[in-house]
Amino acid sequence: MKNLLIVTTIPETLTAFLLPFARHFRSLGWKVDAMACGISTHHHCKQEFDCVWEVEWSRNPLNPRNLLVAPGQIQAAMQQGKYDLVHVHTPVAAFVTRYALRNYRNQGRTKVIYTAHGFHFHSGGSILKNTAFLGLEKLAGNWTDYLVTINREDEAAAKHYQLISPDKVRYMPGIGVDFNYYSSHTTNDTDVEQVRRELGLDSETKLLLSVAEFIPRKHPQDILRAFASINPIDACLAFAGDGDLFEEMQQLATQLGIEEKVRFLGHRNDIPTLMMAAFATILASEQEGLPRSVMESLCLETPVIGSDIRGTRDLVSSDCGILFPVGDIEKLASAIKYLLNHPQSASMMGRRGRERMNNFDLRHILKLHETLYSEALSLKSPQINQFSTQSR
Repeated sequence: MKNLLIVTTIPETLTAFLLPFARHFRSLGWKVDAMACGISTHHHCKQEFDCVWEVEWSRNPLNPRNLLVAPGQIQAAMQQGKYDLVHVHTPVAAFVTRYALRNYRNQGRTKVIYTAHGFHFHSGGSILKNTAFLGLEKLAGNWTDYLVTINREDEAAAKHYQLISPDKVRYMPGIGVDFNYYSSHTTNDTDVEQVRRELGLDSETKLLLSVAEFIPRKHPQDILRAFASINPIDACLAFAGDGDLFEEMQQLATQLGIEEKVRFLGHRNDIPTLMMAAFATILASEQEGLPRSVMESLCLETPVIGSDIRGTRDLVSSDCGILFPVGDIEKLASAIKYLLNHPQSASMMGRRGRERMNNFDLRHILKLHETLYSEALSLKSPQINQFSTQSR
């Protein structure tokens, strides 16, 4: 029996994205454990994994606990679990775990895989931040057997900057979308109508939907300002999500005079139903890895208006949505106006979006992980990143 440890900074990442992987490999006879901060009291994770490990780290990369306390806890878990594979996700967890296990890996006691859900250095980032995060990724590359990227820009960057030997970089189209769950054929029409009634929409009103956290990099203010600039009589704008900017955006809607046409829904557990009720979805982010909300929308045949950034452009082309420059409120407004005025084109985009998602099917991604894990386990000796070391 093979032992796999999946590591993320917080348990919500596991429940939102990685449970299908735990279920799949457990069904194959693997022992699959998980580690995150706060996981010991997370009932859902305790049900889904064979064992869970608590670790004291913070999402703040500057918190001293990350390197003073967490490494010892990771090493203690490794001693007990004797994991053949450790697969790490999210930036803090990925760096600290690879640092903690660098000697285990060099001794051939485990293989370490890192999935980068969007590097923190990117083409739209500041020079200072890009330099700092690139340096950390280069350092941690020495402690990594395989680096998985989920968009083409990151794949190219990993090879260009020699974060790890190029033959150990693997592109995968995200972490998969369950086509059975995100399907227009399985979403209940009655539920869709109920959602529209909840939002106070009549049959003629088109719903524009943004599914994202209320945080600065998601640019919710751009969506509000673009919507206000055209102030369509036949459309309503809804936001599904929580975050630090929630109340500020409510105030902005009032200041713009569109509060009666905007719905702030908070956290929702019925995203497929909301997306089926929507005429189009909008994501205005300045930084993404491979945005899950865009994938879900396209699977549900709902066209997407998205910022032209890494990850989003991997998903959205002119036949299934519209891209606009980050922060360009005028171009975003024009995209909204175009779709509202061309409903037949919007409908066609939605149908083509579903076709575009074929390579992102969860079943396909699980098979890619099987192949990767098999290859990693077949390595006879630790793969120290001499390629990266010599490049600096």
